[in-house]
Amino acid sequence: MQSSLKKIGNSAGVLIPKPLLAEIGAKAGDSIDLTVENGRIVMELVAKVPRAGWAEASKRLASEGDDELVWPEFANEGDDELTW
Repeated sequence: MQSSLKKIGNSAGVLIPKPLLAEIGAKAGDSIDLTVENGRIVMELVAKVPRAGWAEASKRLASEGDDELVWPEFANEGDDELTW
């Protein structure tokens, strides 16, 4: 597929056809990483932030009363003698 460079202020933009974005699992609005390798511009989808949404999920679980420990607390021998 071919496209053309469009002037955007002091920069340039390229319209990327939807089928090419789909091949890397990207859609409009996603973050991408651009690098240059061997004279080529390489575009990669930025990985999702690890643990994104965990804080909200834990708050929801707590509000529903479903936040009990699955395993009991594990104490180490001598923990009761520690001073902080």
